[in-house]
Amino acid sequence: MSVIFILLIASITVAAIFLGAFLYSVKKGQFEDEKSPPIRILFDDKPSSTTITKNQ
Repeated sequence: MSVIFILLIASITVAAIFLGAFLYSVKKGQFEDEKSPPIRILFDDKPSSTTITKNQ
């Protein structure tokens, strides 16, 4: 019976840690950019400026 209490305390602690991490990330603005991720996929990456030359 004491194992159930230990597991209950452990699960509540882990849930509280994840809730704290989520609230911290919301407070720091991690989830505020809702517009650019769907649009970002439409643009191609810029071509790299490096060129490879072969010496023969």
